[in-house]
Amino acid sequence: MCRMWIDDRGSEVLSEPECHRLLALGAKEGRHGHIGIPQQGAPILLPLDYAVYGPDVVVRIGEGLFHQLESKLVAFQVDGVTPVADAKTAEVWSVLVQGLATEDAGLASMGRLPQPQVVSPGDRFVRIRTDVLTGRRFSARQDPMAMSRSVDRSAARQAVE
Repeated sequence: MCRMWIDDRGSEVLSEPECHRLLALGAKEGRHGHIGIPQQGAPILLPLDYAVYGPDVVVRIGEGLFHQLESKLVAFQVDGVTPVADAKTAEVWSVLVQGLATEDAGLASMGRLPQPQVVSPGDRFVRIRTDVLTGRRFSARQDPMAMSRSVDRSAARQAVE
């Protein structure tokens, strides 16, 4: 029997295997994630398309962003909403990866790599090592209007170099 842990706000704390499953599901569904990069003064948070390779996250970026995150500890987060059968609620989930970002040029010849939607995505493949993996899930009432609107992902996708 699997025990579920609920935090003090009522969110289910996800197991590591469930976090990995949701990361892979998000990549398969073409969701974008957000990468948090340390900067002087304040971190920067940017949307990116991603893939999962083994236990790690892989992103394809340009030179400018590469030099900002190369060999740094970064955070990568992906979120999702799964409608529930009763159509009145949804499960909202979020998975966070924290780890070292390093270039992995060997990934360029592998399959299942991120296919960024930006015009000029760059040629650097970066692996975000999964040092820390956490996730949460909670039920939320669905807003019928919000759920019926299509997501305009084009505004969130931009060339990052």
